[in-house]
Amino acid sequence: MSGKKYFVLMEGDNDTAQVFVSKQPRGAALKAATRGHTDICLRERGTNKVHCFVGSTAMVDKPKNGPAWLPAKIKKANVKKTGIKHL
Repeated sequence: MSGKKYFVLMEGDNDTAQVFVSKQPRGAALKAATRGHTDICLRERGTNKVHCFVGSTAMVDKPKNGPAWLPAKIKKANVKKTGIKHL
């Protein structure tokens, strides 16, 4: 078993077409935050759980051991879990 879980991004109480794949809900929320979402609610497929996060992004310097093709500034996401809702 691969452990992959599918999380559907919700806006309001409706599903969107965006689906994020990750083992944990935080990983999916980081992907959503990287794409610019700030109020993140992810419905876990196959369950009645909705994971809610607050996300942000910041431009930071690239790591010292980063590859040469990486730009000098990169986008770094940060999320904080605010709770779980049950449908």
